Amino acid sequence: MNGWLAAAAALMALGVTPVLWYAATGPLRRRVAAQNTGTLLVCLVLLLLARGYDRPPYTDVALVVALLGPVGTLVYTRLLGPEMGDDPQQGPRTTAFAVAATLAVLLPLCLAEPPGRSLIKLLVIGALLVGGNLVSAKALAGARPKEADDRG
Repeated sequence: MNGWLAAAAALMALGVTPVLWYAATGPLRRRVAAQNTGTLLVCLVLLLLARGYDRPPYTDVALVVALLGPVGTLVYTRLLGPEMGDDPQQGPRTTAFAVAATLAVLLPLCLAEPPGRSLIKLLVIGALLVGGNLVSAKALAGARPKEADDRG
C-alpha cells in the first residue's frame, strides 16, 4: 500500500463516515449540505485512488463527480427549498472545509503530476470543486422559507 492509497482510506474512514451520519439525520438543510460534502469527498478519494493505482481514467470519473455533485445540491435546494425554511443556516465552515480539503489533496497531486493534460485536468477539477461548493453554499443559504411560496 502506498501513501496515496493510505490517504484515500483515511479520507474515506474519517470523512465519509461522519458525512453519511449527517446525511441520514438532522434537519433537511444539514442533510443536503452533507450530500454536497459527500460528493466532494468522493471526488477527492477518486483522485487519490487514480494516483495510488496509477489509473488515469479514474480522474475522468472524478471530473464527472465534480460536475454533477454541486448540480445535485442545486436541484435538491430548488425542489426542497420551501421545506428548508425553518432549518438553521449552515455557517461558512462547510465552505472553508471544502476549500481546505481540496487544497490538501490537490496540491500534493499536482506536485506529483508531470506537466501536461492530466495536470490541467486536476486544476480544472479543483476549480470545479471549490466553485461548486461556493455556489451550493450560497444556494443553501438562500433557500426560500415556506411562507414565500404561500404568498406568491
